[in-house]
Amino acid sequence: MKFMELGFRPDTFYTVEAVRSVSSDLQNDLIIQVKSTKYLLHKFPMLSKCLRLKNLVSSQSQESETSQDQKVIQLVDFPGETEAFELCAKFCYGITITLSAHNVVAVRCAAEYLGMTEEVEPGETENLVQRLEHFLTSCVFKSWKDSFITLQTTKALPSWSEDLGITSRCIEAIANGVNTSPGDDFANVMETGLSRNRSRRRRDESLCNGKAENSRWWGEDLADLDLELYQRTMVAIKSSNRNVSPRLIGNALRIYASKWLPSIEECSPVLESVISLLPTERSAVPCSFLLQLLKTANVMNVSPTSKMELAVKAGNQLDKATVSELLIPLSDKSGMLYDVDVVTMMVKQFLSQISPERRPTRTQHRRSRSEDEIQEIRRSLSSSSSFPPLLVKVAKLVDSYLQEVARDVNLTVSNFVELAESIPDLSRISHDDLYKAIDIYLQVHQKIDKTERKRLCRILDCKKLSVEASKNAAQNQLLPLRVIVQILFVEQARAAIATTTNNITKNETAVLRRSFTTRREEEEDVERVEIRPNGGFQSTPSRFMALCSIPRQPKKMFCKLLSISRSLSQRI
Repeated sequence: MKFMELGFRPDTFYTVEAVRSVSSDLQNDLIIQVKSTKYLLHKFPMLSKCLRLKNLVSSQSQESETSQDQKVIQLVDFPGETEAFELCAKFCYGITITLSAHNVVAVRCAAEYLGMTEEVEPGETENLVQRLEHFLTSCVFKSWKDSFITLQTTKALPSWSEDLGITSRCIEAIANGVNTSPGDDFANVMETGLSRNRSRRRRDESLCNGKAENSRWWGEDLADLDLELYQRTMVAIKSSNRNVSPRLIGNALRIYASKWLPSIEECSPVLESVISLLPTERSAVPCSFLLQLLKTANVMNVSPTSKMELAVKAGNQLDKATVSELLIPLSDKSGMLYDVDVVTMMVKQFLSQISPERRPTRTQHRRSRSEDEIQEIRRSLSSSSSFPPLLVKVAKLVDSYLQEVARDVNLTVSNFVELAESIPDLSRISHDDLYKAIDIYLQVHQKIDKTERKRLCRILDCKKLSVEASKNAAQNQLLPLRVIVQILFVEQARAAIATTTNNITKNETAVLRRSFTTRREEEEDVERVEIRPNGGFQSTPSRFMALCSIPRQPKKMFCKLLSISRSLSQRI
């Protein structure tokens, strides 16, 4: 920390019965009242530096001639405490004073109030205001740490600091200090989340500011600011520092939110500010932190716009969420325990990032027992559709989430179905988890009517149930009869397909065996062909023709076998 000393004389101020005086051979002729403290001073050193005191004494000169009593000058609206006034008075007497980032704001405001400028005696040496400005510009604002300390001290005199431009200059210095190469006094240690990992810090120091000298990162220091100063500082950092990565901004916001949100009763302004400062980049803030903010926002009186912004940002990286993080409490009059609508909104936001050509579409399930349905079951068992893996992960996440919220007695069928149908069909490789969620819902909500029960089970694709799930569903009395019949039909179709596959495999094996046996016999016949004396061959024409009719290339032979297999499957 940098400091500046002014003056060269020793301190001669002393206190007698709550009155501050200066040890001098001359009798004091100036009495000044600051707050509850009275000062017995001398006019010459004080009036030669303070324009306000000079004007006040001049206006009281006529009254002083008629009255023998010495009047007290009341400084009622003096900014700051008596310590700042005493430092200004010592400067007038030439007594040594020490200025630093801790007291420069108070002394600067006091000097401005007293009018300690060059207007008092033009041509003389620099007055206190000019020296303080030089100290701020050349020392304080060149140091990130001193700028931060000075910014904190402006809370005591917010209006004066704002009018003198101290607050804005401190914020500008801090913003520039985060971006530029730091000096020895910069705090540049990175912290991810709330845990302090030294190896991770060393790696992130290069991302932020370079080498680190102190044990605190700038995000931790800024967390000590109040809401208004913090918001202004972060806005300045985001706007003037293009080299600061969004991830660092997100980590700084996490530290601030973790410090202030649990500690204050009315945290809505803090939450609104943190939301407004969130970076727009997708992975700048972890999804877990966004969902934590969303949980707090649902409990507090936060604007719908802020909730929507959090839901959109969390939906962009929904694949990184967990079921417990998605259990967002709901505090409205509906009685529902969890906010299912916001999860549905996040799923739709996640799907909006996928290109339409890669996005699976929802198809209606056919219920007729036709040959087309058997073919569809066969394709579902044998084909492997191509779709984004992250969408499959989100589909599993939603099905697991439905199993948890299905236990809510106030959850409506509409909310359940809307969330389940927000996931495209092809994203669900298996419907086992969805069936578990439906089963749990039917167990908890046994009083729902037949229409809602059918509507709920219509989202279930029986063709994507495993054998174990199908056995359980076939014995589930809570399911509609039509669904149970369909499950039994699907199982019968599967059994028929399995039998057909076994028969085809046996037929292919027999054909291959006969083909290889015939080929081996013909090769043996070729070896028994007699050679004529003139070098010609003696062979039976029929055997020669049979030998020529055998496929010479294995590829042609397997093609014939494949056509046989296809013809058998089509008959079935």
